[in-house]
Amino acid sequence: MGQKVISLEQVALIVHPDDNVAVAKAEIAAGTKVIWRGREIEVRETIPVGHRFAISDLPPKTPIKQYGQPFATSLGILVGERITRERISDELPQRAVMPASKNAPPDYLPDDQIPTWQGYRRSDGRIGTRNYVIVVPTSMCSSTEAVQIATKVEALMWSPEKYPNVNGVVALPHSKGCGCPLGTPVEFTLKVLSRYIAHPNVAAALVIELGCEKSNLEAFQRYIEPLSDKKTVKTLSIQECGGTQATVRKGIEIVGEFLELANQFRREPVPASELTLGVKCGGSDAFSGITANPALGYAADLLIRCRGTVIMTEVPEIYGAEHLLAERAKDEEVARQIFEAVEWFREYVGVFGHDLDENPSPGNIEGGLVNIAVKSLGAIVKAGTSRVEGVIGYADLPPSKGLFLMQGPGYDQESTPGLVAAGAQIVGFTTGRGTTIGNAIAPVVKISSNTAIFERMKNDLDINAGLILDGKVTIEEIGKRIFDELLEIASGKPCKAELNGHREFQIWTVEGVSL
Repeated sequence: MGQKVISLEQVALIVHPDDNVAVAKAEIAAGTKVIWRGREIEVRETIPVGHRFAISDLPPKTPIKQYGQPFATSLGILVGERITRERISDELPQRAVMPASKNAPPDYLPDDQIPTWQGYRRSDGRIGTRNYVIVVPTSMCSSTEAVQIATKVEALMWSPEKYPNVNGVVALPHSKGCGCPLGTPVEFTLKVLSRYIAHPNVAAALVIELGCEKSNLEAFQRYIEPLSDKKTVKTLSIQECGGTQATVRKGIEIVGEFLELANQFRREPVPASELTLGVKCGGSDAFSGITANPALGYAADLLIRCRGTVIMTEVPEIYGAEHLLAERAKDEEVARQIFEAVEWFREYVGVFGHDLDENPSPGNIEGGLVNIAVKSLGAIVKAGTSRVEGVIGYADLPPSKGLFLMQGPGYDQESTPGLVAAGAQIVGFTTGRGTTIGNAIAPVVKISSNTAIFERMKNDLDINAGLILDGKVTIEEIGKRIFDELLEIASGKPCKAELNGHREFQIWTVEGVSL
């Protein structure tokens, strides 16, 4: 008896009608025969879950397509063969870019249809999703003291019972601020730290210097001086205090007083228009662009329709898909800025002898993402379909509502803090491999791309978009679930990263390339 022939849809996905590859939903054994559009296709070799195989012959120089877009060029692949890095060229055909001058503004919801959430209103009018006291070292030279102060105050003086309106005391230890060139590295360090101090998720801040580093309090003064009438900020110098132990004692006293001040803030109802969402992906797999990212994108579109703000970053991970973002630009000037942002990053990595084509990571490749272009095509959909209002610098505040692209790296430890420094009070983070990262002052909501990783790491992941792949829900249904969950977490519900104590913080500093 011959082998049973099954429909392709039982074992694989075809994302777009123009695609010439299918994505395996589970491992497909060599010799499996599937029917697609009335044709019988024999899978010639075992296809791991998340990997692609050709659904037609792809002679040399044939563009290979997913999402209806070319992501590579075939070196010669037969129908039923797996798409591997050895069988493709990363060369892409010339792509025409549609004019971006006529993109309409978002279709805003009426005011009475915009939902609310519970936030902390600050004196500058901005709204926080959290209420932290932070201890900020100006450099690595004062990071140990900052950690000791925050740790001791939080362990010995703070409790949710005693200070119910305070989410905790957090230090921002980092490795920047000295032992580096003057100029951009120091400026980026001071900018990011000051943006965290000014952030609406922060009630008060203690800033600590050693006293002789490049990013000392004197250098920092012009960044924190404008905050003096908006935020309670005090400073200490380790050298002036007389060393580590004296600084820690004094710091504990100051931060203890801050707890009383911070506890006076109360949550109040505010419209969703007051929320800024950062969108990120990390540990992506082949399903990220099919389930989790478009679902997060649906939630992002909902927030923008509520007159909220969305910031996306990871510029090296829009490479290969930048033409699609440019087509969504508010106007031709913004389209130009999008292309320039990618070209700047290409120049930046080139200084260090690298190229954007070196992305993706080994984990991405194991998960089925054979090159950066297919990764990017799936990555950009986490920002939805709204028009792009502009491009901003790393850690810079958007000048208006809507969707913005922020210059920044793909590295999670630096791009997530950049989104928060740029004003995001909450971050939506998709993952196919189970990335656990959080943030020092903002909740990071984790969305899994597949059910297997969600079940294995359910204590680290908040929402399972793998249900889309399982055929149990639609992208729109999970997208609405994400949107509702974002509002709940913004209102105080802890996300998994917070419950697990993830408070990552790092700063991206740029060297070797002018901005």
